[in-house]
Amino acid sequence: MIDTFIAVDIETTGLDPRLDKIIEIGAVKVVKGKIIESFDILVNPKRELSQFITRLTGITDSMLIEATEEEEAFQKFLAFAEEEVLLGHHLIFDYSFLKCIAAKRKIPFERKGIDTLKIAKVCLPQIEKHSLEYLCSYYQIVNRHAHRACEDAMATISLYWQLKEQFWNDSLQMEQVFSAEQMMYRVKKESPITAAQMRYLKALVQYHHINLEEEICQMTKQTASRKIDQILSIYGKIR
Repeated sequence: MIDTFIAVDIETTGLDPRLDKIIEIGAVKVVKGKIIESFDILVNPKRELSQFITRLTGITDSMLIEATEEEEAFQKFLAFAEEEVLLGHHLIFDYSFLKCIAAKRKIPFERKGIDTLKIAKVCLPQIEKHSLEYLCSYYQIVNRHAHRACEDAMATISLYWQLKEQFWNDSLQMEQVFSAEQMMYRVKKESPITAAQMRYLKALVQYHHINLEEEICQMTKQTASRKIDQILSIYGKIR
């Protein structure tokens, strides 16, 4: 039974690791079953947050203006986590965002992980939902600041311990259920912004007097497409 790991949780601007950005990384170090230290860092996504994300997390644009840059935040997380096994709830979501940053910066990042969502689905097939929020309620785990990264990481540890206490035994089945598996996420190669996108985006920015934090020439095709759609939905077309 694994009792040394790094519990990790992230908050993001959306659900797509290719297009969206991390706004907070939280992690908790557990060594031989004891919580040793925690890590929490806000990350500047260089874009405005949606009202939905602000309502969900409590994180505002003003909190992120002077937050840590993406690469520095990721490097600090790596220094904290080292090579330890990761623990998370729906861990592939968190891992996919971290993996995309690593790939973009050409930083090696391969980890094994334990997913409490997978464990809960096997051990508790009869319950209505398997979200972290629902399972915390099911086990009466107090999480006063749900959807904040470090607090959710702590809640995931408590959930892991509850599942371990209730279901762990020395059988081969439980060893497999609770084992750490190699995390697999393939980062798709992103195409650079096209010449047509660059011309149109520059024209939109100039016409609507918009200041972009991200350099247009450094955008990917997907990011540029999303940015154009955002500007059109808020400001409208060039007349």
